Amino acid sequence: MKLGEIAVIRTGLILTRKKATIEYEIQKIYKLITLKNIEDDGEFNKGPFETFESNDALSKEYFTKDGDILIKLSTPFTTICIDEKTAGLLVPSYFSIIRLQTPDYIPEYITWYLNSDKVKRELIKKQTGTSISSTNNTILSSINIKEIPVEDQKRIARIRDLYLKEKSLLKRLIREKEMLYKGITDKLINMNGED
Repeated sequence: MKLGEIAVIRTGLILTRKKATIEYEIQKIYKLITLKNIEDDGEFNKGPFETFESNDALSKEYFTKDGDILIKLSTPFTTICIDEKTAGLLVPSYFSIIRLQTPDYIPEYITWYLNSDKVKRELIKKQTGTSISSTNNTILSSINIKEIPVEDQKRIARIRDLYLKEKSLLKRLIREKEMLYKGITDKLINMNGED
């Protein structure tokens, strides 16, 4: 099944068209998702969302909804799943928004699948642009999605979730070990300096 057959795919908003350039032009202020908010493994980091000062009220189609999938349109083509905590964010044009139109697929499975090395290699082969590898909605629509039962999709989603949690815990453990090592080193240097 092609991604374009099971989902509506649209590009985010071209921000320059709606950006207020002077204070009295500001009609609305929105929270904006940026590349800084997303890790390469397809998870949100703890960083704050930027604000976007708009000269107009923007269409709801440019904002994330629970169950949406965002894909970065340039390498490494990171894909991220939107939940209720990240719904309502303005999506800029360097992402495409994928909205599933069938109950036969779950967003977490599609996110995992699009983040796979196989799909990323396929996107690189079909890339457009010269210096910066990028893709577009036509190419995204043509991606073959492996059809498996929804229960198996849910199992994959749970495994991915456990993997990301474990990875996060290991990163935190490394940071804590580095702080411990630094503290011990500093203490030893200061003790030796007293001699």
